[in-house]
Amino acid sequence: MMPDGSKIKPESDYDVLYRIMTTRMSVRRIRPDPIPEEYVDKILEAGRWAMSGANGQPWEYLVIKDPKKKKDLYDAFQDTNQEFCFWMEQMRPFELRHPAFQVKGDDLKDEWQKIRNSTGGQQRRPWHEAPVVIVVLGDGRRQWATVNAAFTFGRHASHFTDGLANTCTHMQLAIASLGLGSHWGTVHIQEPLKRVLGVPDLIDVYLIISVGFADIERKPGVRRDLKELVHRESYDMSKFMSNEDIIDYLYELRGKTMFRYHLKDSLLPGAGDKKS
Repeated sequence: MMPDGSKIKPESDYDVLYRIMTTRMSVRRIRPDPIPEEYVDKILEAGRWAMSGANGQPWEYLVIKDPKKKKDLYDAFQDTNQEFCFWMEQMRPFELRHPAFQVKGDDLKDEWQKIRNSTGGQQRRPWHEAPVVIVVLGDGRRQWATVNAAFTFGRHASHFTDGLANTCTHMQLAIASLGLGSHWGTVHIQEPLKRVLGVPDLIDVYLIISVGFADIERKPGVRRDLKELVHRESYDMSKFMSNEDIIDYLYELRGKTMFRYHLKDSLLPGAGDKKS
């Protein structure tokens, strides 16, 4: 009810959810300011209610706040996952490389070191400086709860990874709903991270989520039009893309999304100032 007596139509549950989904973004610059402990609990609670095959709930969460432990994890991640990705990406045409690894310097080793040190010519902030880092772990044995078919046909224990993806999505939406920013790091090589965290061999390190207050302005999201994705009753072959079409699509996509990886124009006022 407004002061003048007029009524405001309340948002539906879907409206609220849609607003959260469409305003959420991956934040590559997070302030080091602490966040309330209750926020962390709410994020984890949201993850706990994700769906999984036969309700096996294969997830566990490792919450890290200690600066040294976060830095050790960051170093292990950079020196395995990121370096591996960097050199793999250099084998692709420049425009098709992941935006984080599009470098033009003559000395690729030097360019890697810039990325390794989280500068890369951009005003990034390494994710270990976020106040909270959540490492999502998975216990594949909990997939025993579901059907054996989940292990077959080359889907890489699909119910296991499906469940872990679901819990991560729940947490990302919860983070956005609390007015926080987050960035997620895909884990390709687990062993060095396990050594830092003391994770047992049978437990997977699935994803790293850094959480805190964003230090950049939100940029509009880029998504394919719904009409391109939807088929009615049977597959619409007019929407099928050849290999050449996919390459063209990637060139177009990079043109639309590269700006998200260049932060200079999106920093909040004072974000680039040096703290005394």
